[in-house]
Amino acid sequence: MTNTSDGHERELAPVVGSKAAGEESLAPQQVRIMGRTSYLLAWMGGCVSIGTFTMGSSLVGDLNLLQATLAIAIGCLVIGIALAINGAAGYKYGIPFMVQVRSAFGLTGSRVPGLIRAVPALVWYGFQSWIGAGALNAVSATLLGFDNLVLYFILFQGLQIALSAFGFKGIKWLENIGAVFILAALIYMFVSVINRYGQEITASLVDVDGTWGMPFWGATMLFLGIYATMMLNVSDYAREHTKGSGAGLLVTIYSMSILPVTLFMGLIGVMVSGATGVVDPIKVFANAVDNTPLLVITLLFIAFAQVTTNVLNNVVPPTYVLMDVFKLSFRTSTVIVGVLAVAAGLQIFVQTYSAFLGPIFAVMVVDYYVIRRRRLELAKLYDPSGSYRGVNYAALVAVAVGVGAAFAFSEVSWYASLVPAGLTYWLLMRGWSACRRFLPEETPAVVADKAEIPTA
Repeated sequence: MTNTSDGHERELAPVVGSKAAGEESLAPQQVRIMGRTSYLLAWMGGCVSIGTFTMGSSLVGDLNLLQATLAIAIGCLVIGIALAINGAAGYKYGIPFMVQVRSAFGLTGSRVPGLIRAVPALVWYGFQSWIGAGALNAVSATLLGFDNLVLYFILFQGLQIALSAFGFKGIKWLENIGAVFILAALIYMFVSVINRYGQEITASLVDVDGTWGMPFWGATMLFLGIYATMMLNVSDYAREHTKGSGAGLLVTIYSMSILPVTLFMGLIGVMVSGATGVVDPIKVFANAVDNTPLLVITLLFIAFAQVTTNVLNNVVPPTYVLMDVFKLSFRTSTVIVGVLAVAAGLQIFVQTYSAFLGPIFAVMVVDYYVIRRRRLELAKLYDPSGSYRGVNYAALVAVAVGVGAAFAFSEVSWYASLVPAGLTYWLLMRGWSACRRFLPEETPAVVADKAEIPTA
């Protein structure tokens, strides 16, 4: 936005074009490279989380097939709405997550949500890298008789680091091409599972009552929790999407990109585990095919899917955190992120980190929509000595309250944390004098010229 001579505000038009590979910064985005189709395909390719199979497998014994399908669909719809809501600031102003949170947490305090967002990205990155390396190792053992998982992990991680260094220009094409292949492969595997295990699926998942109680709603949160991290830093991607998409269209783009891959992957995990008791993702896929050539293709699909997901979802967030906190370049940060990636147990981990991500999401939404009425003062977001300097303790207290509520209702931790965190933040911002300097001015003055904003 900029002020005109008559005192009215108009929006600065972003430039639609191209930028050099790896040319990323924390400054407001001026060159946007993803149209609607490209943006949808990018999200589709980036949402092939291998953890979805594990989550699907965990539903066996609690839900029948219809309930599992609806749980996944509800989770994806909530995700789509949340992404559109929290990505609005990044889409409008072209700012990344690490800048967006400064208005609520302060320039120094923004490191807290940044680090909380970075940790699960690193864990998912490592977990999915081991899955991808395991798939390549299985191909090698099948075709060549060579078995060395550690070597393939090192090589696989090196490949992902190299691809990540190209930035969003490389991400765009990797995800757009990968999405088509991934969706076709998932449809094939879904049909193969039904053909192979039809009777077992009917007995273990169709002809059972299941439940519509807390396990059902807990299941919606498990699938939602896989993407709870993305709900925080969606602005990192929304700032790359060209202008012209309304809120309703954005919800559709997010939901329809996430739903197909999540539904196919979750149901494949449910059906194979229900029919065979197998939980390991590679074995789940291997059991979906019945000959060596198709097995090799399936395993290569698994490896490729980990690349598309990691490069979009698990590299960008911690990379921007390192750029903000340590003032590193994009490419240097991607290398460090690749080296730091680790692994952990998923289901408990998803429930645990969702307890922290939900409150941060609530604070960000209340801050942007209620406190600031969708108007950000960009100059303040980039001014280290301005009114946003230091830490806004109202945001930290609100997050702590939300985390407490989340752990009290661990099965639905993300849902349970929203109202306590959001309400606490609103009340503290209204009544705590220490937070007064973080409040918007009576008539917010949005920066009038790009030159007034630092380039990093």
